Amino acid sequence: MTGDQDFKIEVCTPENAQRIVDGINEYNFLKVPALSENWKPLEFIVKNEHGLEIAGVLGGIDCYLGLEINILWVKEEYRTKGLGSTLLKHMETVAVENGATIAVLDTFDFQAEGFYLKNGYKIIGEIKDYPKNYRRIYLTKKLI
Repeated sequence: MTGDQDFKIEVCTPENAQRIVDGINEYNFLKVPALSENWKPLEFIVKNEHGLEIAGVLGGIDCYLGLEINILWVKEEYRTKGLGSTLLKHMETVAVENGATIAVLDTFDFQAEGFYLKNGYKIIGEIKDYPKNYRRIYLTKKLI
């Protein structure tokens, strides 16, 4: 610790985490006012004819009307059949219907870089050797 001040670092409680979120939102909204609610979840699951979960996507629309895609998963035996693209387009359509204008996501080069490029996303940055010998890639796509 520095100077005369004493500090104590503790593990967050849910209430502490909410204060952190509220604190950064307060600052951000003074600089750039929010365009919508803080977060609108968009989460979809795909089931096969037997009711088994074979694909899904988790994300939502942020307060600046950006679609943030956190996870898109397709069970391995259903990949390369267009299901991922269909699910992604569904999420983008619902996002636009809810006011989203842009999408953002990240992936690793061993995951779905080519898939997102094929679906109109553009690389805006990357981190090399994260994880070691691979790249973490950040992508975006204008939705309207």
